[in-house]
Amino acid sequence: MAQYSSIVVDQNVNIPMRDGTLLRADVYRPDSREKHPVLLQRTPYDKSNRLGSVFTIDPIRAASSGYAVVIQDVRGRFASEGVFYNFKDETSDGVDTIDWCGTQSWSTGSVGMYGRSYVGATQWLAAIATPGYLKALAPGVTASQYYDGWTYEGGAFQLWFAASWATSQLTLANLQRISSHLPAALNDRSKLVEANNNLVEYMRHLPLMDFPPLKREGLAPYYYDWIKHETDDDYWKPWKIEDNYSAVTVPAFNYGGWYDIFIGGTLKNFVGMQANGGSDIARSSQKLLIGPWAHTPFPFSNQTGSFDFGLKALIDSDGAQLRWFDQWLKEEDTGILSEPAVKIFVMGKNEWREESQWPPADIQYLEYFLHSKGKANSLHGDGSLTRQSPQDEPEDTFVFDPLNPVPTRGGNLCCYAITEPAGPFDQSEVETRDDVLVYTSPVLEQDTEVTGPVAVVLYAATTAIDTDFTAKLVEVTECGTAKNIAEGIIRARYRNGTSQQELIDPGTVYRYTIDLKSTSNLFKAGHRIRLEISSSNFPRYNANANTGLPLGESADVIKATQTVLHTTSYPSHILLPILDR
Repeated sequence: MAQYSSIVVDQNVNIPMRDGTLLRADVYRPDSREKHPVLLQRTPYDKSNRLGSVFTIDPIRAASSGYAVVIQDVRGRFASEGVFYNFKDETSDGVDTIDWCGTQSWSTGSVGMYGRSYVGATQWLAAIATPGYLKALAPGVTASQYYDGWTYEGGAFQLWFAASWATSQLTLANLQRISSHLPAALNDRSKLVEANNNLVEYMRHLPLMDFPPLKREGLAPYYYDWIKHETDDDYWKPWKIEDNYSAVTVPAFNYGGWYDIFIGGTLKNFVGMQANGGSDIARSSQKLLIGPWAHTPFPFSNQTGSFDFGLKALIDSDGAQLRWFDQWLKEEDTGILSEPAVKIFVMGKNEWREESQWPPADIQYLEYFLHSKGKANSLHGDGSLTRQSPQDEPEDTFVFDPLNPVPTRGGNLCCYAITEPAGPFDQSEVETRDDVLVYTSPVLEQDTEVTGPVAVVLYAATTAIDTDFTAKLVEVTECGTAKNIAEGIIRARYRNGTSQQELIDPGTVYRYTIDLKSTSNLFKAGHRIRLEISSSNFPRYNANANTGLPLGESADVIKATQTVLHTTSYPSHILLPILDR
Protein backbone atom coordinates (compact mmCIF):
# COMPACT_ATOMS: atom_id res chain seq x y z
CA MET A 1 0.00 0.00 0.00
CA ALA A 2 1.50 3.34 -1.10
CA GLN A 3 1.99 5.96 1.60
CA TYR A 4 2.32 9.64 0.82
CA SER A 5 4.30 11.92 3.12
CA SER A 6 3.26 15.19 1.48
CA ILE A 7 -0.39 16.32 1.45
CA VAL A 8 -2.06 19.16 -0.45
CA VAL A 9 -5.03 20.88 1.22
CA ASP A 10 -7.29 23.13 -0.88
CA GLN A 11 -9.80 25.04 1.23
CA ASN A 12 -13.24 26.35 0.25
CA VAL A 13 -13.21 24.85 -3.22
CA ASN A 14 -16.36 25.85 -5.13
CA ILE A 15 -18.58 22.98 -6.27
CA PRO A 16 -21.51 24.21 -8.41
CA MET A 17 -24.95 22.63 -8.04
CA ARG A 18 -27.45 22.30 -10.88
CA ASP A 19 -29.31 25.44 -9.75
CA GLY A 20 -26.11 27.53 -9.64
CA THR A 21 -25.67 27.42 -5.86
CA LEU A 22 -22.04 27.05 -4.82
CA LEU A 23 -21.26 24.53 -2.10
CA ARG A 24 -17.76 24.69 -0.68
CA ALA A 25 -15.44 21.89 0.29
CA ASP A 26 -11.97 21.31 1.66
CA VAL A 27 -9.95 18.83 -0.38
CA TYR A 28 -7.11 16.79 1.11
CA ARG A 29 -5.06 14.78 -1.39
CA PRO A 30 -1.59 13.36 -1.90
CA ASP A 31 0.92 15.79 -3.36
CA SER A 32 1.39 13.80 -6.56
CA ARG A 33 0.33 13.77 -10.19
CA GLU A 34 -1.39 10.42 -9.78
CA LYS A 35 -5.14 9.94 -9.78
CA HIS A 36 -6.72 8.75 -6.54
CA PRO A 37 -10.08 7.38 -5.46
CA VAL A 38 -12.23 9.90 -3.61
CA LEU A 39 -13.70 9.78 -0.10
CA LEU A 40 -16.57 12.24 0.20
CA GLN A 41 -18.19 13.56 3.34
CA ARG A 42 -21.14 15.97 3.09
CA THR A 43 -21.77 17.53 6.49
CA PRO A 44 -23.96 20.18 8.13
CA TYR A 45 -21.51 20.42 11.07
CA ASP A 46 -18.75 22.70 9.70
CA LYS A 47 -16.10 21.06 7.55
CA SER A 48 -13.37 23.20 9.12
CA ASN A 49 -14.11 22.28 12.74
CA ARG A 50 -11.19 19.97 13.36
CA LEU A 51 -11.95 19.80 17.09
CA GLY A 52 -15.48 18.61 16.43
CA SER A 53 -16.88 15.26 15.42
CA VAL A 54 -17.03 15.94 11.68
CA PHE A 55 -13.94 13.89 10.85
CA THR A 56 -15.03 10.29 11.32
CA ILE A 57 -11.98 9.44 9.22
CA ASP A 58 -8.88 11.52 9.77
CA PRO A 59 -8.47 13.18 6.35
CA ILE A 60 -4.69 13.41 6.74
CA ARG A 61 -4.47 9.68 7.41
CA ALA A 62 -6.76 8.93 4.47
CA ALA A 63 -4.85 11.21 2.10
CA SER A 64 -1.57 9.70 3.26
CA SER A 65 -3.04 6.31 2.35
CA GLY A 66 -3.74 7.39 -1.21
CA TYR A 67 -7.18 8.97 -1.15
CA ALA A 68 -8.45 12.36 -2.20
CA VAL A 69 -10.73 13.42 0.66
CA VAL A 70 -13.50 15.93 -0.04
CA ILE A 71 -15.31 17.39 2.97
CA GLN A 72 -18.19 19.65 1.99
CA ASP A 73 -20.54 21.92 3.92
CA VAL A 74 -24.05 21.05 2.74
CA ARG A 75 -26.36 23.70 1.34
CA GLY A 76 -26.90 26.66 3.65
CA ARG A 77 -24.35 25.54 6.21
CA PHE A 78 -21.21 27.46 7.15
CA ALA A 79 -19.14 28.18 4.01
CA SER A 80 -21.76 26.98 1.49
CA GLU A 81 -24.38 29.13 -0.21
CA GLY A 82 -28.12 28.60 -0.12
CA VAL A 83 -30.70 27.97 2.58
CA PHE A 84 -30.60 24.84 4.71
CA TYR A 85 -33.68 22.70 5.19
CA ASN A 86 -32.95 19.26 6.55
CA PHE A 87 -32.87 16.48 3.92
CA LYS A 88 -34.57 18.59 1.23
CA ASP A 89 -31.63 19.01 -1.18
CA GLU A 90 -29.38 16.17 -0.10
CA THR A 91 -30.29 13.85 -2.98
CA SER A 92 -29.73 16.31 -5.84
CA ASP A 93 -26.81 18.08 -4.17
CA GLY A 94 -25.28 14.73 -3.30
CA VAL A 95 -25.47 13.51 -6.89
CA ASP A 96 -24.00 16.78 -8.23
CA THR A 97 -21.13 16.59 -5.75
CA ILE A 98 -20.40 12.93 -6.51
CA ASP A 99 -20.33 13.74 -10.24
CA TRP A 100 -17.91 16.60 -9.55
CA CYS A 101 -15.66 14.32 -7.48
CA GLY A 102 -15.68 11.67 -10.17
CA THR A 103 -14.54 14.02 -12.94
CA GLN A 104 -11.68 15.94 -11.30
CA SER A 105 -8.18 15.65 -12.75
CA TRP A 106 -6.92 14.03 -9.56
CA SER A 107 -9.78 11.50 -9.36
CA THR A 108 -9.86 7.90 -10.61
CA GLY A 109 -13.64 8.19 -10.92
CA SER A 110 -14.31 5.91 -7.94
CA VAL A 111 -16.11 7.68 -5.08
CA GLY A 112 -16.94 6.43 -1.60
CA MET A 113 -19.02 8.29 0.99
CA TYR A 114 -18.51 8.17 4.74
CA GLY A 115 -19.67 9.80 7.96
CA ARG A 116 -22.20 9.38 10.72
CA SER A 117 -25.58 10.63 11.90
CA TYR A 118 -26.87 13.30 9.46
CA VAL A 119 -23.73 12.62 7.42
CA GLY A 120 -25.00 9.06 7.11
CA ALA A 121 -28.28 10.51 5.82
CA THR A 122 -26.44 12.47 3.13
CA GLN A 123 -24.95 9.17 1.96
CA TRP A 124 -28.19 7.22 1.72
CA LEU A 125 -30.12 10.14 0.20
CA ALA A 126 -27.52 10.42 -2.56
CA ALA A 127 -27.27 6.65 -3.05
CA ILE A 128 -31.01 6.24 -3.74
CA ALA A 129 -30.47 8.27 -6.92
CA THR A 130 -27.91 5.67 -8.15
CA PRO A 131 -25.06 8.06 -9.05
CA GLY A 132 -22.64 6.39 -11.45
CA TYR A 133 -19.35 7.30 -9.78
CA LEU A 134 -20.45 6.07 -6.33
CA LYS A 135 -18.89 2.70 -5.42
CA ALA A 136 -19.37 2.22 -1.65
CA LEU A 137 -20.83 3.73 1.53
CA ALA A 138 -19.84 3.75 5.20
CA PRO A 139 -22.87 5.20 7.04
CA GLY A 140 -22.65 5.23 10.84
CA VAL A 141 -25.25 5.72 13.59
CA THR A 142 -27.94 6.82 11.16
CA ALA A 143 -31.56 6.11 10.34
CA SER A 144 -33.53 4.29 7.65
CA GLN A 145 -36.15 7.06 7.46
CA TYR A 146 -36.72 10.40 9.13
CA TYR A 147 -40.17 10.04 10.67
CA ASP A 148 -40.02 6.85 12.74
CA GLY A 149 -36.69 6.36 14.46
CA TRP A 150 -35.44 9.90 13.79
CA THR A 151 -38.07 12.48 14.74
CA TYR A 152 -40.71 10.19 16.21
CA GLU A 153 -40.72 6.77 17.84
CA GLY A 154 -43.86 4.72 18.27
CA GLY A 155 -45.73 7.89 17.31
CA ALA A 156 -44.18 9.86 20.20
CA PHE A 157 -42.15 12.99 19.45
CA GLN A 158 -38.44 12.55 20.26
CA LEU A 159 -38.39 15.90 22.00
CA TRP A 160 -34.88 15.91 23.41
CA PHE A 161 -33.25 15.02 20.12
CA ALA A 162 -35.42 17.29 17.97
CA ALA A 163 -35.20 20.35 20.22
CA SER A 164 -31.54 20.02 21.20
CA TRP A 165 -30.40 19.24 17.63
CA ALA A 166 -32.42 22.09 16.11
CA THR A 167 -31.46 24.63 18.76
CA SER A 168 -27.77 23.86 19.17
CA GLN A 169 -26.25 22.15 16.14
CA LEU A 170 -28.60 23.41 13.43
CA THR A 171 -29.37 26.96 14.54
CA LEU A 172 -26.95 28.38 17.10
CA ALA A 173 -23.85 26.87 15.46
CA ASN A 174 -24.87 28.17 12.01
CA LEU A 175 -26.25 31.58 12.98
CA GLN A 176 -23.75 33.51 10.89
CA ARG A 177 -24.81 31.72 7.70
CA ILE A 178 -28.52 31.97 8.59
CA SER A 179 -28.11 35.74 8.94
CA SER A 180 -27.18 35.98 5.24
CA HIS A 181 -30.86 35.48 4.39
CA LEU A 182 -32.34 36.39 7.79
CA PRO A 183 -30.32 39.35 9.15
CA ALA A 184 -32.39 39.57 12.34
CA ALA A 185 -31.18 36.09 13.31
CA LEU A 186 -28.02 37.50 14.86
CA ASN A 187 -30.21 39.26 17.43
CA ASP A 188 -31.17 35.84 18.76
CA ARG A 189 -27.67 34.70 19.68
CA SER A 190 -27.89 35.49 23.41
CA LYS A 191 -31.39 33.98 23.58
CA LEU A 192 -30.21 30.80 21.90
CA VAL A 193 -27.17 30.50 24.17
CA GLU A 194 -29.38 30.89 27.23
CA ALA A 195 -31.88 28.37 25.86
CA ASN A 196 -29.11 25.93 25.07
CA ASN A 197 -28.01 26.04 28.69
CA ASN A 198 -31.56 25.49 29.99
CA LEU A 199 -33.07 23.21 27.38
CA VAL A 200 -34.98 20.93 29.73
CA GLU A 201 -36.92 23.85 31.19
CA TYR A 202 -37.70 25.21 27.74
CA MET A 203 -38.97 21.76 26.73
CA ARG A 204 -41.62 22.03 29.42
CA HIS A 205 -43.15 24.95 27.53
CA LEU A 206 -46.59 24.29 26.05
CA PRO A 207 -47.86 24.27 23.42
CA LEU A 208 -44.93 22.79 21.54
CA MET A 209 -45.64 24.92 18.48
CA ASP A 210 -44.66 27.94 20.58
CA PHE A 211 -41.23 26.58 21.55
CA PRO A 212 -39.58 29.93 22.42
CA PRO A 213 -35.92 29.50 21.37
CA LEU A 214 -36.70 28.97 17.66
CA LYS A 215 -39.85 31.03 17.29
CA ARG A 216 -38.51 33.78 15.00
CA GLU A 217 -39.98 33.43 11.50
CA GLY A 218 -37.51 31.67 9.21
CA LEU A 219 -35.02 30.75 11.93
CA ALA A 220 -35.72 27.01 11.97
CA PRO A 221 -38.94 26.36 10.03
CA TYR A 222 -38.22 22.63 9.79
CA TYR A 223 -38.58 22.21 13.57
CA TYR A 224 -42.18 23.36 13.50
CA ASP A 225 -42.85 21.33 10.37
CA TRP A 226 -41.72 18.20 12.26
CA ILE A 227 -44.33 18.93 14.94
CA LYS A 228 -47.02 19.82 12.40
CA HIS A 229 -46.51 16.49 10.62
CA GLU A 230 -46.90 14.22 13.63
CA THR A 231 -48.40 11.47 11.47
CA ASP A 232 -46.28 9.57 8.95
CA ASP A 233 -47.72 11.46 5.96
CA ASP A 234 -46.47 12.58 2.54
CA TYR A 235 -44.18 15.19 4.08
CA TRP A 236 -41.78 12.39 5.11
CA LYS A 237 -42.11 10.21 2.01
CA PRO A 238 -39.25 11.66 -0.14
CA TRP A 239 -36.71 10.76 2.56
CA LYS A 240 -37.64 7.14 3.25
CA ILE A 241 -34.49 5.17 2.60
CA GLU A 242 -36.19 1.89 3.48
CA ASP A 243 -38.67 2.37 0.62
CA ASN A 244 -35.81 2.80 -1.86
CA TYR A 245 -33.32 0.04 -1.12
CA SER A 246 -33.83 -1.36 -4.62
CA ALA A 247 -32.37 1.86 -6.07
CA VAL A 248 -29.12 1.48 -4.11
CA THR A 249 -26.59 -0.58 -6.04
CA VAL A 250 -23.49 -0.21 -3.84
CA PRO A 251 -22.28 -2.06 -0.72
CA ALA A 252 -22.45 -0.37 2.68
CA PHE A 253 -20.47 -0.75 5.88
CA ASN A 254 -23.15 -0.02 8.50
CA TYR A 255 -21.99 0.71 12.03
CA GLY A 256 -23.79 1.74 15.19
CA GLY A 257 -24.15 1.38 18.95
CA TRP A 258 -26.57 -0.42 21.23
CA TYR A 259 -27.25 2.91 23.00
CA ASP A 260 -27.47 4.99 19.83
CA ILE A 261 -30.76 6.75 19.14
CA PHE A 262 -30.71 5.40 15.57
CA ILE A 263 -29.89 1.76 16.35
CA GLY A 264 -33.18 0.63 14.81
CA GLY A 265 -32.42 2.36 11.50
CA THR A 266 -28.85 1.06 11.36
CA LEU A 267 -30.11 -2.51 11.66
CA LYS A 268 -32.96 -1.93 9.19
CA ASN A 269 -30.56 -0.57 6.58
CA PHE A 270 -28.34 -3.62 6.86
CA VAL A 271 -31.17 -6.16 6.76
CA GLY A 272 -33.15 -4.23 4.15
CA MET A 273 -30.21 -3.88 1.77
CA GLN A 274 -29.38 -7.58 2.09
CA ALA A 275 -32.92 -8.44 1.08
CA ASN A 276 -33.78 -5.68 -1.40
CA GLY A 277 -30.59 -3.97 -2.58
CA GLY A 278 -30.50 -2.96 -6.22
CA SER A 279 -27.61 -5.20 -7.32
CA ASP A 280 -26.03 -8.54 -6.48
CA ILE A 281 -23.08 -6.73 -4.90
CA ALA A 282 -25.36 -4.51 -2.81
CA ARG A 283 -27.28 -7.51 -1.49
CA SER A 284 -24.31 -9.81 -0.86
CA SER A 285 -21.73 -7.34 0.45
CA GLN A 286 -23.40 -5.45 3.30
CA LYS A 287 -21.48 -5.28 6.57
CA LEU A 288 -22.70 -4.55 10.10
CA LEU A 289 -20.70 -3.52 13.17
CA ILE A 290 -22.48 -2.76 16.46
CA GLY A 291 -20.63 -1.86 19.66
CA PRO A 292 -21.58 -0.84 23.22
CA TRP A 293 -21.62 2.82 22.23
CA ALA A 294 -24.00 5.76 22.32
CA HIS A 295 -24.38 8.38 19.59
CA THR A 296 -21.48 10.39 21.00
CA PRO A 297 -18.64 9.95 21.62
CA PHE A 298 -18.49 7.39 18.84
CA PRO A 299 -16.76 4.97 18.58
CA PHE A 300 -13.72 6.18 20.44
CA SER A 301 -14.65 5.37 24.05
CA ASN A 302 -14.87 2.20 26.09
CA GLN A 303 -17.08 3.97 28.63
CA THR A 304 -20.73 4.55 27.78
CA GLY A 305 -22.91 6.23 30.35
CA SER A 306 -21.58 5.25 33.77
CA PHE A 307 -20.36 1.80 32.72
CA ASP A 308 -16.96 0.74 31.41
CA PHE A 309 -17.09 -2.04 28.81
CA GLY A 310 -13.35 -2.63 28.82
CA LEU A 311 -10.59 -1.90 26.37
CA LYS A 312 -11.94 -4.45 23.90
CA ALA A 313 -14.73 -1.97 23.15
CA LEU A 314 -12.18 0.34 21.52
CA ILE A 315 -11.65 -0.09 17.80
CA ASP A 316 -9.59 1.56 15.07
CA SER A 317 -12.56 3.14 13.32
CA ASP A 318 -10.44 4.86 10.69
CA GLY A 319 -8.58 1.65 9.89
CA ALA A 320 -11.78 -0.37 9.60
CA GLN A 321 -13.33 2.11 7.17
CA LEU A 322 -10.17 2.57 5.10
CA ARG A 323 -9.91 -1.21 4.76
CA TRP A 324 -13.50 -1.20 3.51
CA PHE A 325 -12.76 1.47 0.93
CA ASP A 326 -9.50 -0.20 -0.13
CA GLN A 327 -11.65 -3.18 -1.13
CA TRP A 328 -14.17 -1.23 -3.22
CA LEU A 329 -12.36 1.91 -4.42
CA LYS A 330 -8.84 0.52 -4.91
CA GLU A 331 -10.05 -3.00 -5.76
CA GLU A 332 -7.58 -4.53 -3.33
CA ASP A 333 -8.31 -7.92 -1.81
CA THR A 334 -8.41 -6.98 1.87
CA GLY A 335 -10.05 -10.24 2.93
CA ILE A 336 -13.09 -8.37 4.20
CA LEU A 337 -15.45 -10.16 1.83
CA SER A 338 -14.55 -13.55 3.25
CA GLU A 339 -15.39 -12.48 6.81
CA PRO A 340 -18.84 -12.92 8.42
CA ALA A 341 -21.22 -10.10 7.59
CA VAL A 342 -21.99 -9.16 11.20
CA LYS A 343 -19.79 -8.24 14.13
CA ILE A 344 -21.46 -7.38 17.44
CA PHE A 345 -20.29 -6.59 20.96
CA VAL A 346 -21.98 -8.74 23.60
CA MET A 347 -22.36 -6.52 26.65
CA GLY A 348 -21.96 -8.15 30.05
CA LYS A 349 -19.64 -10.67 28.46
CA ASN A 350 -17.77 -7.70 26.97
CA GLU A 351 -16.59 -9.65 23.95
CA TRP A 352 -16.87 -9.21 20.19
CA ARG A 353 -18.57 -11.95 18.23
CA GLU A 354 -19.09 -12.56 14.54
CA GLU A 355 -22.40 -13.71 13.11
CA SER A 356 -23.48 -14.72 9.63
CA GLN A 357 -26.71 -12.71 9.80
CA TRP A 358 -28.85 -10.35 11.86
CA PRO A 359 -30.60 -11.35 13.95
CA PRO A 360 -28.78 -14.62 14.63
CA ALA A 361 -30.66 -17.57 13.15
CA ASP A 362 -30.58 -19.65 16.33
CA ILE A 363 -32.18 -17.25 18.80
CA GLN A 364 -35.28 -18.45 20.59
CA TYR A 365 -37.95 -15.92 21.46
CA LEU A 366 -39.24 -16.51 24.99
CA GLU A 367 -42.09 -14.77 26.79
CA TYR A 368 -41.48 -13.42 30.28
CA PHE A 369 -44.82 -12.56 31.84
CA LEU A 370 -45.79 -9.76 34.21
CA HIS A 371 -47.19 -10.71 37.64
CA SER A 372 -48.23 -8.92 40.80
CA LYS A 373 -50.79 -8.81 43.57
CA GLY A 374 -51.88 -5.38 42.37
CA LYS A 375 -49.00 -3.39 43.87
CA ALA A 376 -46.17 -3.37 41.32
CA ASN A 377 -45.62 0.34 41.87
CA SER A 378 -41.90 1.14 42.31
CA LEU A 379 -39.05 -1.22 43.12
CA HIS A 380 -40.60 -1.62 46.58
CA GLY A 381 -43.74 -3.18 45.09
CA ASP A 382 -44.66 -6.80 44.46
CA GLY A 383 -44.18 -6.98 40.69
CA SER A 384 -42.45 -10.06 39.29
CA LEU A 385 -41.38 -11.37 35.90
CA THR A 386 -41.44 -15.10 35.17
CA ARG A 387 -41.80 -17.63 32.38
CA GLN A 388 -45.11 -18.82 33.85
CA SER A 389 -48.29 -17.51 32.25
CA PRO A 390 -50.36 -15.28 34.55
CA GLN A 391 -53.59 -16.41 36.17
CA ASP A 392 -56.41 -14.06 37.11
CA GLU A 393 -54.26 -11.60 39.02
CA PRO A 394 -55.15 -8.11 40.27
CA GLU A 395 -54.41 -5.27 37.85
CA ASP A 396 -51.76 -2.63 38.51
CA THR A 397 -52.62 1.06 38.36
CA PHE A 398 -50.77 4.34 38.47
CA VAL A 399 -51.48 7.99 37.77
CA PHE A 400 -49.64 9.66 34.91
CA ASP A 401 -49.27 13.41 35.41
CA PRO A 402 -47.77 15.11 32.32
CA LEU A 403 -46.58 17.98 34.53
CA ASN A 404 -44.57 15.54 36.65
CA PRO A 405 -43.24 13.04 34.11
CA VAL A 406 -40.79 10.23 34.81
CA PRO A 407 -37.32 11.70 34.16
CA THR A 408 -35.00 10.38 31.48
CA ARG A 409 -31.95 8.64 32.90
CA GLY A 410 -29.58 7.76 30.08
CA GLY A 411 -30.69 5.44 27.32
CA ASN A 412 -30.64 5.94 23.55
CA LEU A 413 -30.23 9.69 23.50
CA CYS A 414 -28.86 12.39 21.25
CA CYS A 415 -27.60 15.14 21.04
CA TYR A 416 -26.54 17.37 23.96
CA ALA A 417 -24.76 15.03 26.35
CA ILE A 418 -23.68 17.77 28.75
CA THR A 419 -27.25 18.01 30.05
CA GLU A 420 -28.69 14.59 29.16
CA PRO A 421 -25.95 11.97 28.74
CA ALA A 422 -26.74 8.77 26.88
CA GLY A 423 -26.02 5.16 27.73
CA PRO A 424 -26.46 2.88 30.74
CA PHE A 425 -27.00 4.39 34.19
CA ASP A 426 -28.39 3.11 37.48
CA GLN A 427 -32.18 3.41 37.28
CA SER A 428 -32.80 2.88 41.00
CA GLU A 429 -33.86 6.46 41.67
CA VAL A 430 -36.34 6.41 38.79
CA GLU A 431 -37.73 3.13 40.13
CA THR A 432 -38.67 4.68 43.48
CA ARG A 433 -41.58 6.50 41.82
CA ASP A 434 -45.11 5.13 42.21
CA ASP A 435 -45.85 5.92 38.55
CA VAL A 436 -43.25 3.35 37.50
CA LEU A 437 -44.37 -0.28 37.59
CA VAL A 438 -41.46 -2.62 38.28
CA TYR A 439 -41.46 -6.34 37.42
CA THR A 440 -38.36 -8.33 38.40
CA SER A 441 -37.38 -11.92 37.71
CA PRO A 442 -35.99 -14.30 40.31
CA VAL A 443 -32.23 -14.46 40.59
CA LEU A 444 -30.87 -16.10 37.44
CA GLU A 445 -29.35 -19.51 38.07
CA GLN A 446 -27.27 -19.39 34.88
CA ASP A 447 -25.97 -16.86 32.38
CA THR A 448 -28.74 -15.74 30.03
CA GLU A 449 -27.83 -14.02 26.77
CA VAL A 450 -30.38 -11.69 25.16
CA THR A 451 -29.34 -10.94 21.57
CA GLY A 452 -31.77 -9.63 18.98
CA PRO A 453 -35.00 -7.61 18.74
CA VAL A 454 -36.89 -6.96 22.00
CA ALA A 455 -40.58 -6.14 22.29
CA VAL A 456 -43.22 -5.76 25.00
CA VAL A 457 -46.84 -6.79 24.55
CA LEU A 458 -48.89 -4.78 27.02
CA TYR A 459 -52.60 -5.01 27.78
CA ALA A 460 -53.66 -1.72 29.28
CA ALA A 461 -56.49 0.75 29.75
CA THR A 462 -56.56 4.46 30.57
CA THR A 463 -59.01 7.15 31.59
CA ALA A 464 -57.81 9.38 28.73
CA ILE A 465 -58.58 9.36 25.00
CA ASP A 466 -54.86 9.32 24.22
CA THR A 467 -51.79 8.55 26.30
CA ASP A 468 -48.39 6.87 26.18
CA PHE A 469 -46.95 3.65 27.54
CA THR A 470 -43.22 3.18 27.96
CA ALA A 471 -41.12 0.09 28.60
CA LYS A 472 -37.54 -0.37 29.74
CA LEU A 473 -35.49 -3.57 29.96
CA VAL A 474 -33.12 -3.47 32.94
CA GLU A 475 -30.40 -5.72 34.36
CA VAL A 476 -30.20 -5.83 38.16
CA THR A 477 -26.86 -6.81 39.69
CA GLU A 478 -26.26 -8.61 43.01
CA CYS A 479 -25.79 -5.25 44.74
CA GLY A 480 -29.02 -3.83 43.34
CA THR A 481 -27.66 -1.61 40.57
CA ALA A 482 -30.31 -1.40 37.86
CA LYS A 483 -28.67 -0.91 34.45
CA ASN A 484 -30.91 0.07 31.55
CA ILE A 485 -30.45 -2.17 28.49
CA ALA A 486 -33.18 -1.21 25.99
CA GLU A 487 -36.27 0.99 25.94
CA GLY A 488 -39.26 2.06 23.87
CA ILE A 489 -42.60 3.86 23.76
CA ILE A 490 -46.01 3.66 22.07
CA ARG A 491 -48.45 6.55 21.69
CA ALA A 492 -51.94 5.13 22.04
CA ARG A 493 -53.40 6.89 19.01
CA TYR A 494 -50.74 5.17 16.87
CA ARG A 495 -51.17 1.67 18.29
CA ASN A 496 -52.27 0.38 14.86
CA GLY A 497 -49.62 2.20 12.86
CA THR A 498 -48.33 5.72 12.40
CA SER A 499 -50.00 6.55 9.08
CA GLN A 500 -53.25 7.54 10.80
CA GLN A 501 -54.47 8.49 14.25
CA GLU A 502 -57.06 6.46 16.17
CA LEU A 503 -58.03 7.84 19.56
CA ILE A 504 -59.04 5.31 22.20
CA ASP A 505 -62.12 4.73 24.34
CA PRO A 506 -61.40 5.47 28.00
CA GLY A 507 -61.63 2.35 30.13
CA THR A 508 -61.25 -0.04 27.21
CA VAL A 509 -58.43 -2.58 27.29
CA TYR A 510 -56.14 -2.42 24.26
CA ARG A 511 -53.19 -4.49 23.16
CA TYR A 512 -50.05 -2.37 22.72
CA THR A 513 -46.80 -3.54 21.16
CA ILE A 514 -43.78 -1.55 22.32
CA ASP A 515 -40.66 -1.86 20.20
CA LEU A 516 -37.49 -1.79 22.32
CA LYS A 517 -35.31 -2.11 19.21
CA SER A 518 -32.42 -4.56 19.67
CA THR A 519 -29.60 -5.37 22.03
CA SER A 520 -26.95 -7.94 22.88
CA ASN A 521 -26.44 -8.40 26.60
CA LEU A 522 -25.41 -11.26 28.84
CA PHE A 523 -27.50 -11.27 32.03
CA LYS A 524 -25.11 -13.01 34.37
CA ALA A 525 -25.97 -15.73 36.85
CA GLY A 526 -26.85 -14.05 40.13
CA HIS A 527 -28.39 -11.07 38.33
CA ARG A 528 -32.06 -10.46 37.60
CA ILE A 529 -34.07 -9.32 34.58
CA ARG A 530 -36.36 -6.36 35.18
CA LEU A 531 -39.04 -4.61 33.17
CA GLU A 532 -40.22 -1.08 33.91
CA ILE A 533 -43.62 0.07 32.65
CA SER A 534 -44.71 3.69 32.83
CA SER A 535 -46.16 6.46 30.66
CA SER A 536 -43.34 8.96 30.28
CA ASN A 537 -39.63 9.30 29.74
CA PHE A 538 -39.02 13.04 29.73
CA PRO A 539 -37.37 14.88 28.07
CA ARG A 540 -36.41 12.09 25.69
CA TYR A 541 -40.02 12.03 24.54
CA ASN A 542 -42.56 14.80 24.98
CA ALA A 543 -44.97 14.11 27.84
CA ASN A 544 -48.33 13.25 26.31
CA ALA A 545 -50.94 15.83 27.33
CA ASN A 546 -53.58 13.03 27.40
CA THR A 547 -56.05 15.38 25.66
CA GLY A 548 -56.05 13.85 22.19
CA LEU A 549 -55.36 17.26 20.64
CA PRO A 550 -52.75 17.64 17.88
CA LEU A 551 -49.20 17.46 19.21
CA GLY A 552 -48.35 21.13 18.80
CA GLU A 553 -51.67 22.53 20.09
CA SER A 554 -51.96 21.04 23.58
CA ALA A 555 -51.48 23.93 26.00
CA ASP A 556 -53.32 22.20 28.83
CA VAL A 557 -52.84 18.70 30.19
CA ILE A 558 -54.90 16.22 32.16
CA LYS A 559 -53.87 13.41 34.45
CA ALA A 560 -54.63 9.86 33.39
CA THR A 561 -55.12 6.77 35.51
CA GLN A 562 -53.38 3.86 33.81
CA THR A 563 -54.30 0.22 34.29
CA VAL A 564 -51.98 -2.63 33.33
CA LEU A 565 -53.43 -6.13 33.15
CA HIS A 566 -51.74 -9.50 33.47
CA THR A 567 -54.34 -12.25 33.44
CA THR A 568 -55.18 -15.36 31.48
CA SER A 569 -57.09 -13.22 28.94
CA TYR A 570 -54.57 -10.37 28.98
CA PRO A 571 -51.10 -11.91 29.37
CA SER A 572 -48.80 -8.87 29.30
CA HIS A 573 -45.22 -9.92 28.65
CA ILE A 574 -41.81 -9.02 27.28
CA LEU A 575 -40.52 -11.07 24.36
CA LEU A 576 -36.80 -11.73 24.76
CA PRO A 577 -34.50 -13.19 22.09
CA ILE A 578 -32.52 -15.81 24.01
CA LEU A 579 -29.32 -17.18 22.55
CA ASP A 580 -28.16 -20.45 24.10
CA ARG A 581 -25.01 -21.87 22.53
